[in-house]
Amino acid sequence: MITVSFLFISLLTIALGKPAGRSLQLHEAREDVPQGFSLRGAAPAGTTLKLRLALVQSDFAGLEERLYDVSTPSSPNYGNHLSKEEVEQYVTPKPESVNAVHSWLAESGISAQTISPAGDWLAFEVPVSKANELFDADFSIFTHDDTGLEAIRTLSYSIPSELQGHLDLVHPTITFPNPNSHLPVVSSPVKIHAPQNNSGLAVPASCATTITPACLQAIYGIPSTRAAQSSNKIGVTGYIEQFANKADLRSFLTRFRTDIPASTSFALQTLDGGSNPQDLNQAGVEANLDIQYTVGVATGVPITFISVGEDFQDGNLEGFLDTINFLLGENSPPQVLTTSYGQNENTISARLANNLCNAHAQLGARGTSILFASGDGGVSGSQSSRCNNFVPTFPSGCPFLTSVGATQGVNPETAADFSSGGFSNIFGAPSYQQTAIRSYLSALGSTDRGKFNVSGRGFPDVSTQGVNFQIFVGGEQEGVDGTSCASPTFASVVGLLNDRLITAGKAPLGFLNPFLYSRGASALNDVTSGSNPGCGTNGFPAKAGWDPVTGLGTPNFAKLLTAVGL
Repeated sequence: MITVSFLFISLLTIALGKPAGRSLQLHEAREDVPQGFSLRGAAPAGTTLKLRLALVQSDFAGLEERLYDVSTPSSPNYGNHLSKEEVEQYVTPKPESVNAVHSWLAESGISAQTISPAGDWLAFEVPVSKANELFDADFSIFTHDDTGLEAIRTLSYSIPSELQGHLDLVHPTITFPNPNSHLPVVSSPVKIHAPQNNSGLAVPASCATTITPACLQAIYGIPSTRAAQSSNKIGVTGYIEQFANKADLRSFLTRFRTDIPASTSFALQTLDGGSNPQDLNQAGVEANLDIQYTVGVATGVPITFISVGEDFQDGNLEGFLDTINFLLGENSPPQVLTTSYGQNENTISARLANNLCNAHAQLGARGTSILFASGDGGVSGSQSSRCNNFVPTFPSGCPFLTSVGATQGVNPETAADFSSGGFSNIFGAPSYQQTAIRSYLSALGSTDRGKFNVSGRGFPDVSTQGVNFQIFVGGEQEGVDGTSCASPTFASVVGLLNDRLITAGKAPLGFLNPFLYSRGASALNDVTSGSNPGCGTNGFPAKAGWDPVTGLGTPNFAKLLTAVGL
């Protein structure tokens, strides 16, 4: 909570602190400090802030129209993905926007650096005192109560009125860091069973409690035959110093994929000072999980581990924006991108959330299928936490990517109770999802109404198994739970579908959701039992059709092949 005296001082600053010569207009504000954070006091005037400016894009509405045009199966342009240059034409700011912002900065002796391929993001550094003056802000130190994480933020900021329509947002300002970024998966007790090869017959009994690549092949009909196309790639992101270990991958393949060479490995890309050291004691649970269940499930599909370091250029967004800008700068980004990290939507400003979401739309328009784990806190957010109203996660609420929830058990599968799902408070329900949401809300009735946004974008979109995945970490076998298991699994399915499509002379799937909610829906196994409790409730129950626990369901590879036209 903010004290009354602090609010009074803040209002006094707004009244008296405006720089001369520019009429400032409130641009973004928070009503209160995010839950779990406390105000410590004013930030030292001389502390340097690394600020990022997002300029208004020239024609994002046009890009969104093109995205749906190339991603909707009924469209005559389905699969005709855009080039790097075509996408940039829609999002490059207008010259007058660029000139207006640079001229304003120059008045204060500030020179900004362009940090995105289309020139829509700028970066510069200023002391706190200058930032307070420029933006009529009150940058202060906030501390996360449980972790001690400190951040310098403001609860509001203003920009010159003449920059409205040119300057979209300033970051980091009212967006708070993710305190749970170090908690990507939940460990579970290991249950060791002999490896079993998928014969295409019944699911091995051990798969009811322990998941291996053979289990996923059996449950979903995923082929073990080697992919044929070297140009078809899956990108696996790694953050917060999570490193993918090659010796552990060899151990994993030796135990669980005896039908492929144990030497099968992955490529490496780095940004923001990223690296991938190979000491066993530095092996990361999350990174190993993601690599082992892409290399080990998407047989023969080239995998690239994208290691994002701590030298963020995106203003404490933990490299999320840097990653997308990095891939947008490539002429040939991966056809599939899977990420097992996220945060609560209420920690991020609506403008920043929209800007990041739109960056994913750019990559989707170029033909990349983007998948994110939905989170592991049920309806209470990315991790289990105290709450009254349900807490949606980000970026799963973004309508331009595919959110993946988790299931458990076989014959039938049921929702994993930690599977985050719900409805965004920032993004409205997209057209491709509106019918599915209406059907679910009708079946749900009045249960927990008032705790979630009935008009919001629903997530997850799909799901897969997510409990007790067997991995190797530091030379030892262990089991892990989480939607972090599910996202790389579904990404592997998409990668193998793309391989078949490219072999047949067709385009890769690209942005998946318009396909999934139309032709693809009948090719998924509907999950109708289980729920995702949290916030003192039972959460959302899984029901027939789409639901905000398991989405549309889990993959059936043979049916998906038919649905994509093969």
